[in-house]
Amino acid sequence: MDERSSTHEGNAPKPNLTDFVEGIDETNRLDIEVAIKEDGHVIVFHSHAFKNDVSWFEFDLGTNKLDFVLGDGDMRDIGLPLTNNVAKHMQNSHQILMVQMDPKTGEATNGRYIPLIIHKT
Repeated sequence: MDERSSTHEGNAPKPNLTDFVEGIDETNRLDIEVAIKEDGHVIVFHSHAFKNDVSWFEFDLGTNKLDFVLGDGDMRDIGLPLTNNVAKHMQNSHQILMVQMDPKTGEATNGRYIPLIIHKT
């Protein structure tokens, strides 16, 4: 685990998912939602592009915590609670469809499947 995501020395702000996202500020916030398709597949919708590609997701069945992980191992929690219903579908998934939505039109601009690693603490 990356020490920067778990250790916060002094008065440094706690890292969060917006560190990974372009164009986020007080007027442009990150909108993110986890949804379950009719066929049970998991989708993460997000409103802004990520600075680097997400390499994989990690989901903890014990805490219902979803982490975004970059290629260098740096990770951030999604920052919102996931329900038991979502957790049920996560444990049966091997990947998550990640879809970027245009914040102005609400239309999908791109999407791709990202591997999902499941564990339990």
